[in-house]
Amino acid sequence: MLFTILLIIVTLLYLVLMELSKNILAGWVVAIIAAIIMFVERSMLKKMNLNTKKVHIISWVAFIAVLAINFMLTTPPYINVPAVDNKNPKKTEAVHVEQGYLTGVYNEDESVKVYAGIPYAAPPVGDLRFREPVAPESWDGVRSCDKFGPMAMQSRSNPMMDSLSHILGWHDYQVKFGDEYLEVMSEDCLYLNVWAPATDEKELKPVIFYVHGGSLTTGQSSYTEYRGEDLAKQGVVFVNFAYRLGVFGYYTADDLKSESENGTTGNYGLLDQIAALKWVHDNIESFGGDPNQITIAGESAGASSVNALCVSPLTEGLFNYAIAESSGIVAVEPFHTFRSYDVALEEGKKVRETFGVTSSDELRNISAKTLLNNDSNQSAMTVDGYAIVEQPYLTYEKGNNHEKALLNGFNVKESDAFLLTTEATKENYEELLAEDIGDQAEEMAQVVPADTPQRDQHFIVDKLGDAKGALNVAYSAIWFSYSHYLWNNYLIDQGVPTYEYYFTKENNSLSNYHAGELPYAYGNLWRHPGLYDEEDYKLSETMQKYWVNFAKTGNPNGEGLPKWEMRSANQNKLLQLDTTIQMVDDPNKEIYKVIDKYQDSLR
Repeated sequence: MLFTILLIIVTLLYLVLMELSKNILAGWVVAIIAAIIMFVERSMLKKMNLNTKKVHIISWVAFIAVLAINFMLTTPPYINVPAVDNKNPKKTEAVHVEQGYLTGVYNEDESVKVYAGIPYAAPPVGDLRFREPVAPESWDGVRSCDKFGPMAMQSRSNPMMDSLSHILGWHDYQVKFGDEYLEVMSEDCLYLNVWAPATDEKELKPVIFYVHGGSLTTGQSSYTEYRGEDLAKQGVVFVNFAYRLGVFGYYTADDLKSESENGTTGNYGLLDQIAALKWVHDNIESFGGDPNQITIAGESAGASSVNALCVSPLTEGLFNYAIAESSGIVAVEPFHTFRSYDVALEEGKKVRETFGVTSSDELRNISAKTLLNNDSNQSAMTVDGYAIVEQPYLTYEKGNNHEKALLNGFNVKESDAFLLTTEATKENYEELLAEDIGDQAEEMAQVVPADTPQRDQHFIVDKLGDAKGALNVAYSAIWFSYSHYLWNNYLIDQGVPTYEYYFTKENNSLSNYHAGELPYAYGNLWRHPGLYDEEDYKLSETMQKYWVNFAKTGNPNGEGLPKWEMRSANQNKLLQLDTTIQMVDDPNKEIYKVIDKYQDSLR
């Protein structure tokens, strides 16, 4: 009896390990057969009177060895992720772009056409590593675009750790057949995806061009939270794409600047984004999109990138409106995602030192997987004199930014996940604040005392707080919402329409933490069954209408929607996105005054 219980427990734990590691189903079959053989063998040994301790040890060793070998031989394959979830999807008719003809696939109810893995630039490999993107090659025949392109090179955890993060962090892990694979990762990653309404209407649709986040070091265009199927159903053409990340996207060196005909270095990922935007502007009409009605959008580092696209001289005339969620780079010295050229050069030097080379050209001979592991921080854009010609705030002060309207905002608990492992006490609280706001730390501690409660959807929890909660409140403003405060004020001075939101809705997944609004705004709650309720779906429907209306007109308001008041010199309230949607005061007003003093000291 004890043997049987132990065998069942070991087998079940092993199958759980196989599931979390995404091993192929053949491995499950082998494991179950091995367990059955083990059980039968035990019965036979009893009948043959060979039921000895030595034989038992040998049997268990053999069983564990079989499981170990089986685990190694059935690891998940690397594949390009299918563009739609439905099996054997119907193909679309062929459409023509500059490089040739291509087809996509229909979603399950054939209401949306999805074209995935379209090359918008040549593979940035070999001699094209650390260079501006160049146009993709043309192809003969009809290209099948039914799978997402590879994710850009980036550090990623093993499958089991990734599964555990979805169980413990996002709470959205699903046990299902068909997901026993890993997504292909490659330096050859410059591909985009298009979701278009499957309609016979001849009128061109507005376009949302989405830049994914991930600190400029992680992220992929196949991610479910910003797929565009539901927005396409509401009458827009949605585009997202991959771009170079980390050392491949933001490595900076003077020798690269010298060899570039544009005198640029350090912004290759941003230049990829610009290349994708230009490709969309030139080709989107083939998919039913209006090239003269493009809205650029992004979240986190994607929002910082949107801010950069707004100031780049290379994007003038390529888009109309901008949507920015939870980040920006308009501070005198942005707190993240942007750095001075000198700092970028220092980080570039660390890359060369890691591999013992003296020139950037030598780095082109190192494999992408090896180059990924270097001793530098490559998570920021810089002023390269080509894609970005000056500190972004200077461009806004001159009024040379390009957006004609802005929809932007932030979540209530932006910084909490980033400070998860930070130990904060009343004793070290000011010291932690000083790491980012210097001499203003003392004043910040007066505005946000160390016993400030953590905010919830009602802004303040009605109980005594602690230093960690206070730190979360302060840094949510410092790192994330302050950039929106500045951005809105610049546009108010310019007379450009701007609308700001404050997302506070709680749920069973990412709640109102950083990125928690994404599945609401882009209509992907349904991909997480059981995690969202009727109130969540109602809010998501409203948010999607705001986003779509904004892409169509530059104004999110529309029939049946709660009034979203435009920001102005006399109107500084935010639209709270929650079960009740209403205009509310900005909870960070006093915090911004302290950050203003710190930023002014840097001028």
